[in-house]
Amino acid sequence: MARITAGIASSHVPLLGVAADTGKDRDAYFGPIFEGYDWTRKWIARPENKPDVVILVYNDHASAFDMKIIPTFAIGCGERYRPADEGWGPRQVPDVEGHPDLAWHIAQSLILDEFDMTIINEMDVDHGLTVPLTMMYGAPDAWPAKVIPLAVNVVTYPPPSGNRCWALGEAIARAVQSFKGKDLKVHIWGTGGMSHQLQGTRAGLINAEWDNMFLDSMIGTTQALRSIPHIEYLRETGSEGIEMVMWLIMRGALGRETRALHRHYHVPCSNTAIGHIVLEPVDGTVPASPTLEGNNAAAQGAI
Repeated sequence: MARITAGIASSHVPLLGVAADTGKDRDAYFGPIFEGYDWTRKWIARPENKPDVVILVYNDHASAFDMKIIPTFAIGCGERYRPADEGWGPRQVPDVEGHPDLAWHIAQSLILDEFDMTIINEMDVDHGLTVPLTMMYGAPDAWPAKVIPLAVNVVTYPPPSGNRCWALGEAIARAVQSFKGKDLKVHIWGTGGMSHQLQGTRAGLINAEWDNMFLDSMIGTTQALRSIPHIEYLRETGSEGIEMVMWLIMRGALGRETRALHRHYHVPCSNTAIGHIVLEPVDGTVPASPTLEGNNAAAQGAI
């Protein structure tokens, strides 16, 4: 009754939100960045491509979570999320409307599939989530799709491995496929990256060759990205490049094979490489879970 129809990956640089909010998105500096999203804005507006729900994978930047609590994976199951105040007031963008029915179903399925999710019913969402919405939708009065936030810790060591993120994506696909409610077209978006380092002697690092290898490897049947260790992200893409493991949740959810519909890469935006890709599943098959069916049966028996 629900199906994942596409995956989108995008950088979520906060400066892009500033540019959009202040009318600078088409100036000489930001214009080439935003032009790379024009194709996607037209594509996603077409009825056959428009999602009912977006599962949006992002990382919080000390807005909802701080050093007091650091969930590895957290899923938002609430009705609504307000833009966070990140120090200069909340962005003047619409509130984000959730989809509690699908979110709670996914949360239950993931936990029975052996992923220990943190469930969040109330939180504000920062640029990690609102900037991708702006990049895909522009400045509507209300976001055209409901959103299920999925926050990943990539700020405090240890972050999850690429393999674990890919496997989480596969588990999300199983969860969506088993949803028995209303017919839903679902997108999954992975955000963050690409190569960048914000501090230290390597501040400003950008590695276009590695970034484009990563983009290449999101397409087709290869699963090579799931085995890249943390140290390679750090060495090749800077201290913040680890955000790209969030893209692998999206890629894992698309199944065995993908096809690229659109791709964009630009440097720089501030001190970050901008990456963006739109994928569709060619073969959306994901491996069966060795534990989900048995755990579901046990849960039903307990009820």
